[in-house]
Amino acid sequence: MRATRIDVRKLAAGVRGGDRRALARAITLVESTRDDHRAAAEALLALLLPDVGKSMRLGISGAPGVGKSTFIEAFGLTAIDAGHRVAVLAVDPSSKRGGGSILGDKTRMAELARKDHAFIRPSPAGRTLGGVARRTREAMLVVEAAGFDVVIVETVGVGQSETAVADMVDLFLLLLAPGGGDDLQGIKKGIVELADLLVVNKADGDLQPAAMRAVADYRHAVRLLRPPSEEGAEVVAVSALERRGIDTLWQAVTRRLAVLRAGGGLEGRRSAQARAHLWSEIGEGLMELFKADAKVAERLGRLEVEVAAGAVTPTVAAKTALQAFGGGRRPT
Repeated sequence: MRATRIDVRKLAAGVRGGDRRALARAITLVESTRDDHRAAAEALLALLLPDVGKSMRLGISGAPGVGKSTFIEAFGLTAIDAGHRVAVLAVDPSSKRGGGSILGDKTRMAELARKDHAFIRPSPAGRTLGGVARRTREAMLVVEAAGFDVVIVETVGVGQSETAVADMVDLFLLLLAPGGGDDLQGIKKGIVELADLLVVNKADGDLQPAAMRAVADYRHAVRLLRPPSEEGAEVVAVSALERRGIDTLWQAVTRRLAVLRAGGGLEGRRSAQARAHLWSEIGEGLMELFKADAKVAERLGRLEVEVAAGAVTPTVAAKTALQAFGGGRRPT
């Protein structure tokens, strides 16, 4: 995709008009790291900005094997039945060799992918196609401009990226497998504290009793994690495979969002997220400028060798590199 051949206005019109090819091209453009593509992406987003912000933004995470794709398909179909248009931005593990997605969400959500009111976009977690974690927010804006009013961000799994996802969505859903106390020990406390809804999946067959015990355990844990003055996460049991409990969860999601909107919490949350994204972009931009600086590049290779050999501490080496970047000024 050459920048000289990108008609940004035509691309924006295609996105607004529901052209799926235009939508896919627009997301590819905003994920790109090429300088000419970034300029075109910024122009595209400026044109689309008046059409965004009207969707419900949901983040979904969970450990591998918990059934995220099956759950998202069932949840997405329920949302479509309720009259919504659903976009799924699925962050997949990346190939270390090629950088592309290892998994394919369109094959794992085949029924949802066939729906006219659904759009599924798998993207690699690595930086080869533009640093998906950095550009997921922009991809969300593109699908919102295309008229999708339920946007789901599916993460790779439980880890650092999940806290980033919680900072860009309206509600964060943590998907859990039956197991109660054993699972509770295996999940980081921090991610449970961030979740707005805890969803115990696989509440069917022989696992149903264990799922109900897990619900009780997590409800008790939530009361301990948050003070009485704060609203704790709701805990819901579902069977994505049998599509039981999904309607109840959908009602919990819409109810919680309605409460946020009515009290001004949703507007406040999005404003705080936008400010956080600003500083994240500043940090990423400064790091790129730092690495591209000639004076830094001149010293960095030697400093890395000295640190690796134990001749200097990383703290001292970092200060030396920052002094080179700052024109000799000592960082405070």
